[in-house]
Amino acid sequence: MSPFWGEVFGTMILIILGAGVVAGVVLKDSKASGGGWIVITAGWGLGVALAIYAVGQISGAHINPAVTIGFALVGDFPWSQVPSYIIAQVLGAMIGATLVYFQYVAHFNATEDPGAKLGVFSTGPAIRHTPSNFFSEVLGTYVLVIGLLFIGANQFTEGLNPLIVGFLIVAIGLSLGGTTGYAINPARDLGPRIVHALMPIKGKGSSEWGYAWIPIAGPIIGGGLGSLSYAAMFEGTFYPMLWVFMALFAGVMVLTFFLERKHLKMQEKRFVYQNPTLGKKA
Repeated sequence: MSPFWGEVFGTMILIILGAGVVAGVVLKDSKASGGGWIVITAGWGLGVALAIYAVGQISGAHINPAVTIGFALVGDFPWSQVPSYIIAQVLGAMIGATLVYFQYVAHFNATEDPGAKLGVFSTGPAIRHTPSNFFSEVLGTYVLVIGLLFIGANQFTEGLNPLIVGFLIVAIGLSLGGTTGYAINPARDLGPRIVHALMPIKGKGSSEWGYAWIPIAGPIIGGGLGSLSYAAMFEGTFYPMLWVFMALFAGVMVLTFFLERKHLKMQEKRFVYQNPTLGKKA
């Protein structure tokens, strides 16, 4: 198996087990219904561990564009392979999401809540607040990438590394995931969101493309900051790209405040339009 297909297969396994556990917990009449957040984070952590076991020796099991880009920024991965890895990761995520849909198709049909259906495929904020949502994805992915580098710097009994990475995913989910569902992986969110938009899911509602940029931009910036800051702090190697990513983070944060202000104004106008009497009194 080539590294390209290794990334396809590894990301597919990740989404089958990750999106699968979400489907089991949130969709109607599943035997796992109501399992809760701990069950979901455990499912994602085990999914990552098994994906690494499956293809770690083939492709390195990045299974995440933020990891691929983060490693490339510090010279741990060739830039020439970055595009093919990202394509493979998105493709694998789409295949995995499609298989989860067919696995749970009867439960999708039985579930009325379109938000629950979308939540199987992609992430969304518990409270919509663009600056906080973006920061959440940056911080979560920063911890992911710098955590992977911490783990790589230590010696473990052969075969335990994937489990330790799985524990890292669970820890991030339990501590930081409650705000946005912790995508921390652009392919994990984008690939399944595309499937949600394309599949004939009964009563599926919107795919929320207006939010989709956050679980793409946030993880890429957070992953870059993670690898570059690790190199500076722990290896004594400073890459000028660290300043670029810091400036990029600051610039996007400023942009999120403008977007949030615009969103609030649109909500206010919509409220006044729908409630003209109350709007005049206000």
